Amino acid sequence: MHFRDLREVLDNSEKLYSNNTAFKMKFKGAVVEIKYSQFVNDVRALGSYLLNLNMKNKRVAIISNNRYEWCVAYMAAATSDLIVVPLDKSLPEAEFHSLIERSESDVIIYESKYEDFIKNEKANEKSPVMKYINMDTDLTQCYEEGKVIYNRKNSLYKKVKIENDKMRFMLFTSGTTSMSKCVMLSHKNLCTNLEQIDKKLPFTEEDGVLSFLPIHHTFECTADFLFVIAKGASISFCEGIRHILSNLKDFEPTVMIGVPTLFENMYKRIWKSIVDGKREKQVKVALKASEALLKVGIDLRKQLFKQIHENFGNSFRFFVSGAAGISADVIKGFDDFGVTIYQGYGLTETSPVVAVEDPANRRFGSVGKPMDKLEIRLDDMNEEGIGEIVVKSNTVMLGYYENEEATKAVLSKGWFRTGDLGRFDKDGFLYITGRKKDVIVLKNGKNVFPEELEKLINNEIEFVKESMVYGAILEDNDVELRVKIVYDKDAVMEKLGVLTDEELNNIFWEKIKEVNKKMPTYKYIKDLILTDEELIKTTTQKIKRFEEMKKILGK
Repeated sequence: MHFRDLREVLDNSEKLYSNNTAFKMKFKGAVVEIKYSQFVNDVRALGSYLLNLNMKNKRVAIISNNRYEWCVAYMAAATSDLIVVPLDKSLPEAEFHSLIERSESDVIIYESKYEDFIKNEKANEKSPVMKYINMDTDLTQCYEEGKVIYNRKNSLYKKVKIENDKMRFMLFTSGTTSMSKCVMLSHKNLCTNLEQIDKKLPFTEEDGVLSFLPIHHTFECTADFLFVIAKGASISFCEGIRHILSNLKDFEPTVMIGVPTLFENMYKRIWKSIVDGKREKQVKVALKASEALLKVGIDLRKQLFKQIHENFGNSFRFFVSGAAGISADVIKGFDDFGVTIYQGYGLTETSPVVAVEDPANRRFGSVGKPMDKLEIRLDDMNEEGIGEIVVKSNTVMLGYYENEEATKAVLSKGWFRTGDLGRFDKDGFLYITGRKKDVIVLKNGKNVFPEELEKLINNEIEFVKESMVYGAILEDNDVELRVKIVYDKDAVMEKLGVLTDEELNNIFWEKIKEVNKKMPTYKYIKDLILTDEELIKTTTQKIKRFEEMKKILGK
């Protein structure tokens, strides 16, 4: 696979996969399919319509849930050499208006749920927006007008030549309005990453993905949309976390990309159903038998754990986990059942995938080996070989939009400082140990990586939904490790009945002490906050530690 820009991706998909199913969707309870021929026609029609608007800044903002029309809008703008501004579907209204202003978007393509946002944007005399397109009411007319424009002899769309090394994608990172940075990417950035992914994952036009993560996010957009389109495979949109299992049966995908919390919760639910069905002893015997058979080259996992595989659909092949680190025990646990998870690592600033496991290079707990034609070095390594991950590749961003200071802080001579800490093992597998800014430095100089402790707590202690380990500064300036735990209130009620706050706290504290025994004394958790209120997170389920600490400190 090699493409100069996304226009070449679209043209290639039309040439090779015109009769393939590109999208599977639910309509009035039934599954409907859209072929590549229709997708390409819709993209070209909308692109022609947009080019006919004579925009000032040539910037198109898109905001909606994951859906077919989002994909058409993205590709229409991208293949027209316009600048795409994908916006987080969860934006509060104030931030929505701020990002429209900062991006200087000429056009907003949106779904009906944002009508109140749009009404207030229209009332803003300083708004840069010249055209509002509602996906639910306006697109059909745009397609019809666009088809007429496209078929003209001097169609602008047909004449477009994409500048593949220029800023054509503006991606706002997670954070508050004042903190979010705008990552500038090019067609060259994205197409390089598509080529790199193709050399890693065993994916063909026969495959189909169930799209679960917010599609505005680079990880989902590149790996679950653009890559799938480039391969001529199909995309289905998950109707929500509660519908994952039913959607797996309805759409029969072969692949799903998700975040660690999704897979960790799925794994917990599998074992809960085993325990509730009083099959724990039977399953453990089967796991031991399977392990013995694998040592002599016999794989009967699909037969031994047939019920688990049926929940994912008989056509299902593998999961990909990204956006944060996943427990090695969970990956191994799925693997023991015959369900493969490839763990990957990347950032918006790297388009995004930096490393991912593949069939020939898997090691539980690692994120595999670096992508092809991508260099990684580790800066400021400690005695354990842990250092900051610094990346050089054609996938590295152009910089942060209108933020030279922030750009200089992370970019130098093509090398991008990720802010993530990691290490390589002797075979070249990369392990992510945490964020540089999140490391807790104790008074004795020891470094504690909160993610490491959180994985242990989340997996070892029953009823834990999620946790956040943090350092509390004491009067003598020493740092004490503490944890905030979100527990499953319904599960506790079901199994333990009604408990007082003190009783509940004592139960969890005893479990924390058991976890402490598995660690060196300097990593002991010394205090506990217990809540059933979900932690503040980004749309890819990363904990917003700064926001959580403000809550803990009462600021």
